[in-house]
Amino acid sequence: MAMASLMEVEESEATNIYIPEEWSEAADTIVYGGAQTPVAFICGPKNSGKSTFSRHLLHLLLRTRELLTWILMLDSLSLPLLDASHSLYLIEKPSHHELSRSASPGKSGVPLIVNTPGWVKGIGYDLLVDMLKHIAPSHVVNICISAKSKNLPSGAFWSQDGDAGAVTLIEINSARQDSLNRSVLVQKDSRHLRDLSIVTYFRQCFPSDMSISTIKEVARALAAHPPYEVPVSAVSIKHLHCEVPKDEIFYSLNATIVGLAVNSEDSGHLPRCVGLGIVRGVDILRRVLYIITPVPQNVVEDVDVLLQGFIQIPTYLLQVQGSVSPYMASNVLPGI
Repeated sequence: MAMASLMEVEESEATNIYIPEEWSEAADTIVYGGAQTPVAFICGPKNSGKSTFSRHLLHLLLRTRELLTWILMLDSLSLPLLDASHSLYLIEKPSHHELSRSASPGKSGVPLIVNTPGWVKGIGYDLLVDMLKHIAPSHVVNICISAKSKNLPSGAFWSQDGDAGAVTLIEINSARQDSLNRSVLVQKDSRHLRDLSIVTYFRQCFPSDMSISTIKEVARALAAHPPYEVPVSAVSIKHLHCEVPKDEIFYSLNATIVGLAVNSEDSGHLPRCVGLGIVRGVDILRRVLYIITPVPQNVVEDVDVLLQGFIQIPTYLLQVQGSVSPYMASNVLPGI
């Protein structure tokens, strides 16, 4: 991107946006603080300004670097950057710094910005800790709001001994203030928004011109949609955040959302996730799973790993009225 066009983009996006001094100092620490290849992990509660800070850092880095990668977690962005599937793939690489070392001679490497969702309690907190340990950033920016109970813990919360090690930890306050000098929190039902994103994803199981406009209609359509028949022998099952006894694996999978993944030819790489699926039913006697997914069949045929995490099926997808049950073992498609 030419410098002139970059400035135009920054000026158009910066309208009515205030960048406080501590934000500028935090960004300068990341860009000019001595890290040859900065890997910045931006975290904090929802509506604290993570995306705004990430954009500010992005523009600052673009002035000094010719190559830049931005991972955006569960969010949207107007610039053509990486989507969720590419984000997962990049994080799963054995080392981001291997990518940096592959840059042309004379280049300083490929900086990385990870902008995270504002889900900082319960499962969301556990996922943040897992990401931090896996990505091993050079800088962690923890943005705090005035409602202290909604913030992440201070210090190196991802470390058991509280030692940040080689990571530079930067704690800053939200720039969004109301007339009483309190951080502004836009009231959103985060659970509802997450459920809507899941419903929108599985709406892709049907043609875009199909008359489906409400959540109830999506639920009924999914309940009647022919699933893929997946023999258990054709896949390995990985539980990402817990251990499940072998005799309870079928019970743990039924009525859950799983990641559909493909093992890498390189044994050192983690499986590559190609999409999500709903385990609509389990036939224990035949040892078969019935999975609904918008992933194309030619891609599903390569799936050999099922990843089970913490993503839950929205309740209203399970509450289907009428004679059609979401858990029928008939009307299936040949799958893996």
